[in-house]
Order: sequence, then structure tokens, then C-alpha cells
Amino acid sequence: MNKTPSRTSPRKKAKQLIKYIRPERPDYDYLRELFRFIRRELDVKPTTKPKNLPYVPTEEEIKKYYEVVWQSKNMKHMMLIKTLIYTGMRVSELIWVKLDDVDLNACQIRIEHGKGSKHRMVPFPISFKETLAIHCNRCRAEGATYLFESSWKKRYSDRGIRAILSDYTKRAGIARSISPHKLRHFLFTWLKKQGIDDALIQPYSGHDHRKSLEVYSKLSLSDAQQEYEKVIGKFPI
Repeated sequence: MNKTPSRTSPRKKAKQLIKYIRPERPDYDYLRELFRFIRRELDVKPTTKPKNLPYVPTEEEIKKYYEVVWQSKNMKHMMLIKTLIYTGMRVSELIWVKLDDVDLNACQIRIEHGKGSKHRMVPFPISFKETLAIHCNRCRAEGATYLFESSWKKRYSDRGIRAILSDYTKRAGIARSISPHKLRHFLFTWLKKQGIDDALIQPYSGHDHRKSLEVYSKLSLSDAQQEYEKVIGKFPI
């Protein structure tokens, strides 16, 4: 039987190559071109690993999950989780939302993109308007600045919100953790199943660089919100 010759470890082979390459004083671009030609001469084809689709909770899991949240009777947690799931915003965005960012008349929440001036608006259901208004009024009466603050008058942290959601996952007996990003995946997947086009989801999803949607990047939020409101009444919670 022919045995496959043993290979030199990549680390050792790299050290051997460095002796020959070092006199060239290579930079990044030089090395990139060098290895491109090496791959071509050796007829080495790029390998791709199949991408695993992200786990998206089922409607049954979301209903089971929120039932446990409801049974807790913790109004702040209910508001927090519903805000995440109705808007699809990232937890890193939610923790910076201020009370003044909530437009109850337009049923929209303003989300800032980091330190720059760039921002976007995300919708929430008209049916959520009154409950959110009560929450905002209570927060203002307590002297809060942010939409979600702890009893120590500090805004919730990313880690704190993840811990809250993880705790409810355990209480609900759901195997896979319901994280903030899982709620985001669920919303956008659910909207797609209702027939909402990517072009209408994109304006408030925050996916600025999705190649397939670049042509629609200037689509108005009003169009997206009309479609959102048409189907959100059928939402599982």
C-alpha cells in the first residue's frame, strides 16, 4: 500500500519559507499576491464550509416562552422583551434608547448608530402604543433617562438583558437559549413568511450592507411600516 507522505507542519514550513522571503521585505499585498500564485501553480482550489442557518425559534416556542414571561408579572421585563421582539432591534441598540427616542404618535423608535449622526427608525405595533406610553410615563416620573433602567437608575447592560432572557428560557424549559438576537431572527423570519419583501424589511433592520438589498436602500420607512402594521396583528404574542 502506498502511504501518503507525512507533511511538515504549517508552522515549521512557514519558518522555512520566511528564510527565503525575508530579504524581499514583504508587506501584506506582496504576500497576498505571492500565495495567490502559489495556489495557482499547485492548482489548489478554495474550499468552502457549508454555512449553518441560524437557529430560529418556532411560534410554539415563542408562545411558550412569553407565557412564562407573562406569568412572572414583571412589567419591566415584559416591556423589554416585547420591545425587542416587535422592533427587531439589537440588544446593543436597545440599551442606548432614551425615552425621548420614542415617538408614540408615529409608533416609531429612533435608534442611533454609534457615535455618529447616522440613525434609523423602527416601528412598533399600534396595539403596543398604550402599554409603551404607560411605561414611558412611569419611567419619566421616576426620573429616568433611558427606556430601560435598573432600580439604581442606571441603564440596563447588554449582559444584564441577556441574563434576563436566558433565565426565562430555563423557566420555559426550552432547550436552546432565546437570546435577543434569536428574537430578532424570529421577527424578520416571521415577517418574510407573511409575504413582506426584503426591500420593506431592510429600512428598519439595520442591514446596510446586504448586497441583494442595496438597490432598495432609499425605500421610505412609511411604506415599510404600512406593510408591517398589516401583518403584525397576527403576531403570536
